[in-house]
Amino acid sequence: MKKKLILLLGSLLASITLALAQKITVNGTVFSEEDSEPIQGATVLIKGTNIGTITDADGKFILSNVPSSAQTNSNSF
Repeated sequence: MKKKLILLLGSLLASITLALAQKITVNGTVFSEEDSEPIQGATVLIKGTNIGTITDADGKFILSNVPSSAQTNSNSF
């Protein structure tokens, strides 16, 4: 589960560095590594900021106003 979550968040945050806008929106779905089911209530945070959210009943999340300076860190766990 952690590996897929790290991969998902890493992919989403890596796209931030390519964005030209000052602030962007990041969205996605968090899945369990064990059974590939969406994870309800998972915490998703942008490292180094106070921007975060919790996944909905379908494992989906949306983060608005993410700074383009946010970077990927695979050691988030």
